[in-house]
Amino acid sequence: MNAVKPTVVLVHGAFADSSSWNGVVDRLQSHGYPVVAASNPLRGLTADSAYVRQLLVSIAGPVVLVGHSYGGSIISNAAKGLDHVRVLVFVAAFLPEQGESAVDLSGKFPGSTLGEALHPVPVTLPDESQVADLYIEKSKFHQQFAADVPAETAAIMAATQRPVADAALAEGASAPGWRDIPSWVLIASEDRNIPASAQASMAERAEATVVEVAASHAVSVSRPGEVARLINEAAQATG
Repeated sequence: MNAVKPTVVLVHGAFADSSSWNGVVDRLQSHGYPVVAASNPLRGLTADSAYVRQLLVSIAGPVVLVGHSYGGSIISNAAKGLDHVRVLVFVAAFLPEQGESAVDLSGKFPGSTLGEALHPVPVTLPDESQVADLYIEKSKFHQQFAADVPAETAAIMAATQRPVADAALAEGASAPGWRDIPSWVLIASEDRNIPASAQASMAERAEATVVEVAASHAVSVSRPGEVARLINEAAQATG
């Protein structure tokens, strides 16, 4: 009898939605993995992490938890102390230390051009407080976020992108899950959002198993086979 496979939970980052995992989901399901692509609220690191953590608690059995971009900060926060989360997989993602934000980490290494591509939209919340929702300008989305994705696909991604609240990217992380949970990292070497040097430094600090792929930030869209392969390897390595 074959062992029951862990559930793979996929958490997207900013400027994307759950459909960014479609190619990865298809490949994982074909190998028998139960898969959940979570809908990340993108409102604040603490709130987003709590949302994902509630989802994780609802899942019986072992979990492989995967995060892309800002989703890496989410999974590291959300998994802390959950014994059934067996492995963390960071895909072109942040691995923050306690107190570090996405903004902090992006500023430590040269090469990101994201700031020049952002379009902030002021939003008044029901409690009358104001935030800025950050979008990538549509005219810059292809080259900034998904340079190795066909132009037609990138145009759809730009039109359907989910904005992230500026406060979410500036909020410091809590105690990191990657300190206690085995971690795997996919470095996207052509990433213009999170420079490859930043990804490599965070992976080294976490003592993660590392794979590098010549891809843009949207590696789950442009190279879903390689992302799925890494997730499968991480799942098998943890039993």
